[in-house]
Amino acid sequence: MRITGGKARGIQLKVPRGVKTRPAADVIREALFSSLGSRVDGQSFLDLFAGTGAYGLEAWSRGARGGLFVEKGKDSIDCLTENIRRVGKSAQLDESLVSAKRADVFRWRAPSTEKFDFVFADPPYGLYPEVQIDLFRIAAALVHPDGFFILEKPARLAISSPGWVGVNEVGKSKGDGPSIAIFQRSSVAKADS
Repeated sequence: MRITGGKARGIQLKVPRGVKTRPAADVIREALFSSLGSRVDGQSFLDLFAGTGAYGLEAWSRGARGGLFVEKGKDSIDCLTENIRRVGKSAQLDESLVSAKRADVFRWRAPSTEKFDFVFADPPYGLYPEVQIDLFRIAAALVHPDGFFILEKPARLAISSPGWVGVNEVGKSKGDGPSIAIFQRSSVAKADS
C-alpha cells in the first residue's frame, strides 16, 4: 500500500498486523483522486474510520492544506501516526497541520464550529446498511455546505440520503468489492448543473 500521487507519491504506508482493517486499495484511491483533480488543493479533510489514513494522506500529498483522522483502534492509530510522519517527512509537509484522534466515530463529536471541505468515510462493511443514516447525519454536521462526502462501500449497495446527491462513483460496479460514492448537498449539486 502506497501513496499514489502528489508530493509523497510512492511512499509506502504502514498497515496494522492482522485482519482488523481493510485498507483502501491503491487503484481505487488513484481513481477517486483522479476524478477529484485539483479540487483538493488547499482544502481541509476529515478521514473517518481512518485505519492507515490512506484517504486523508493521499489528499494531503495532493495539496490539501491539512485535516483530521478519527480511528478507534490502537494498532491502527499507531500505524497512522507513523504514516503521518512518513508522508510529512517525504513530502516536506507541515505535520502540525494534521492530527489523529483515537475515538469511535459514532460517539466522537467535533467542535461545533469545525467544518471540512472533504469528509472521507470507510466504515467496516459489516456495519452496512444499518449505519447509513448515521453516516449522512455525521457528514451533514461536518461538511462545508459546498463540500464533498466521500464514502467507501460494498459495490452492491445503493446508498442515498435525503438532502444529498451522488455526483460520481468509482470502483467496482457490483458485488462486495469496493466502490466509492461521492456526494454533495442537493442544493449545491443543483446549482452546479
